[in-house]
Amino acid sequence: MRAYRGHLVHITGAPSLEQAGDHLVSAPDGVLVVDDDGVIAYSGEYVGMPWHIAPEEVVDHRPGFLLPGFVDTHIHYPQTFCTDSFGGGQLLDWLQRCIFPAEATLADAAVAQRTARAFCRRRIEVGTTTALVFGSAFPDAQDALFTESLAAGLRTISGRGIQTVGPQAAAPLLTSERAAIELSVQEINRWHGADAADPAEALVQVAVMPRFALSVTDHTLIALGELYDSVRGQGVYFHSHLSENFHEIAAVRAAFGVRDYLDTYDGRLGDSAAPTLLGPRSVLAHGVHCTGRELARMADTGTSIAHCPTSQQFLGSGTMPWRRTTASGVTVALGSDVGAGDEWLMARVLNDCFKVHISAPDGAGLSIPPAQLLFTATLAGARALDLADRVGNLDEGKEADFIVIDPQRQSLLPEQLDRAEDAGAMLFTLLLGLREPSIVEVFVRGRRLTAAEAA
Repeated sequence: MRAYRGHLVHITGAPSLEQAGDHLVSAPDGVLVVDDDGVIAYSGEYVGMPWHIAPEEVVDHRPGFLLPGFVDTHIHYPQTFCTDSFGGGQLLDWLQRCIFPAEATLADAAVAQRTARAFCRRRIEVGTTTALVFGSAFPDAQDALFTESLAAGLRTISGRGIQTVGPQAAAPLLTSERAAIELSVQEINRWHGADAADPAEALVQVAVMPRFALSVTDHTLIALGELYDSVRGQGVYFHSHLSENFHEIAAVRAAFGVRDYLDTYDGRLGDSAAPTLLGPRSVLAHGVHCTGRELARMADTGTSIAHCPTSQQFLGSGTMPWRRTTASGVTVALGSDVGAGDEWLMARVLNDCFKVHISAPDGAGLSIPPAQLLFTATLAGARALDLADRVGNLDEGKEADFIVIDPQRQSLLPEQLDRAEDAGAMLFTLLLGLREPSIVEVFVRGRRLTAAEAA
């Protein structure tokens, strides 16, 4: 047993978004006791630690903070070096001018290896312990990602980026439909739960990931639905993009003849009765411009949205209607969307989240409470990834994924925190004011991760 003493902050239990404030734990002299299996044996006030728990060591981080590791539900590994790339336009222009050419460089195994190491290093540096990672088109690059993730000790769910059609700029990333299915099957067989006898207990897992509807044909989507139907019971995930940009939505409707964008992932393609790709382990990025029908269908199937406010600003995609989307019953988690998102640190993405929604037009603006912000970057992400029984908060029995924050590493932040009048105000200051230097330690399953090991 080892104990970590500090200001313990997390959202306990299994609340809804609206209940997060009632479940906020803020224990200025708190402690986490972690057993040899990396499981939390005690979480709470230091003075309340049971007498029978005798940790071999107590690491005192006071006045620092102990928070759950951040969960990023949408981030692009092949775009590690693409943040702030000027594409001269919105989504579709940016993809052709910046992203497709950059992602094509990962065909070089040496480039892929360097990118995978840099990607894992950055995740550790910013305290992102769990991530749903949009992968590379190239199998060797995916092998590098999974290998480096396991070496670093990170939780990673990823899948190769599937593209069977696209513009000339995407040509190096394209495969035939048959190859797309075969390569996806090979990736699932090789990497899904590769580090554990039971995939549900693994650090690395696999997702089926078409880039977006416009990157495949209706025949490919039907084939992917059949593939996913055959592996869904193994806990394989599905991940793609949805309704990010008005031009994208119009192009999808024209290309597929569907009523709603979501129909392309729901097996509603012409007269075909294809299996749906939606479900409790399906996460769709953005969902900025969803119809009421789409939101209701996602809620009914347990499909989640990865909300990416930073990238939506960068690409001029608009603002996801927070009130309407969360009221639909859909789980809304947070995504950095690196590289259209230029912030790796999830607290910075929360900073953008707060700002864009308080400024939402047409009477839709609101001030998101601090507990709901923390929930969105931790427990909601774990819920969207069907991992809430293992991670997402610091409850007893959960696996010990947490970060240590030392506000003394930042000028003015300690004084700002001291001025906070209550736990909510303190949390708001901490989340919106947090910068990378203050994240001093990162743990997954009780193991301390170091960026140097991922370098």
